[in-house]
Amino acid sequence: MKYQICKRCVMDNHSDDTIYFDNDGYCNYCNEALSKIGKVYLPTEEGAKKLEKLLDKIKLEGKGKKYDCLMGISGGLDSSYLAYLGYKWGLRILAVHVDDGYDTEITKENLRKLSKATNINIIYIVPDQEQYNDLIKAFLLAGVPNLAIPQDNILLAYLYKFAKQNKIKYFLSGGNFALESILQKGNTYTSSDVVNIKDIHKKYGSKSIDKLPLLSEFERDIDKYCYRFKSIRPLNYIEYNRERALKELHDFCDFQYYGAKHLENTLTKFIQTYYLPKKFSVDKRTSHLSSLIVSGQMTREEAIEELKKPLYDEADMEKTIDYVLKCLSISREDFNIIMEQTPKQHDAYKTSLYINFKTIARKIVYAVK
Repeated sequence: MKYQICKRCVMDNHSDDTIYFDNDGYCNYCNEALSKIGKVYLPTEEGAKKLEKLLDKIKLEGKGKKYDCLMGISGGLDSSYLAYLGYKWGLRILAVHVDDGYDTEITKENLRKLSKATNINIIYIVPDQEQYNDLIKAFLLAGVPNLAIPQDNILLAYLYKFAKQNKIKYFLSGGNFALESILQKGNTYTSSDVVNIKDIHKKYGSKSIDKLPLLSEFERDIDKYCYRFKSIRPLNYIEYNRERALKELHDFCDFQYYGAKHLENTLTKFIQTYYLPKKFSVDKRTSHLSSLIVSGQMTREEAIEELKKPLYDEADMEKTIDYVLKCLSISREDFNIIMEQTPKQHDAYKTSLYINFKTIARKIVYAVK
């Protein structure tokens, strides 16, 4: 395939076979993202009114309860800034953090300072380390791209658990348009396919995972329907600027930046800056930078210059790999063999019929429209 890069953003066809380009050389990703400005992303007076109305509704429905809403907090910028804003808005937030053994020291300190400054109650969940690492190891041995699935699924399982226990209806999501309008669709997979998770573990795991809470797409949909759960993205109703948010957090509680998007966790850092580029030729920076281009926070020329920089510092990455391999009980020799093996997609293993049915149904509805 001839190499092609979008003429508006920096998405390319090097690592994603789902991308396509129009006659002007613009890709489907930024075309779709730009079409959502004014619909999904409302950093306007209209958005401010919608946000105010939404906050009033959350507070009203939270009356008589200990908490108004629930959120997962990773210690990264998006969730930390949302927690800070929630505090400013007067929301009573129950936050959940999954400490999977890979938090950086900066992240631990940022969470401590943020919790103290906002008085937000953060529940720290520590999954069974032996079982958790065995599941991560199984995904690595399976050669699939999304090694973060166990981490994401366990967080969701606990969020739904605490929502039901505390009768909380609203989930605050740090997901946002400004920094995430473009998310690569190739070389990834949903985190809610428990069939896929269990099949991969059955083939490559060596221990039980019975102590790990896993939430399937079907269970999630049932809970949404029965408990009327609603996930909202408040950051889409404001002008969310990365540099300004970092400064606000730093001034508020001495929040320290950890280098780049999603690098607040050592395992995620390993996945995004080493595993995906080396095994799947995926450079996640293209989607992160393209999102900033779409939201006007960076020019295409600046993004291209950023992509010319090395993905990581060699010495630092060696330490990161050593730490991850130690946690997973994998030798460097075995790891090198794993990295040289042919990569696989998640559908090389069993997948959920329920999720497959939903996917087909969505495609039919989209085609009809």
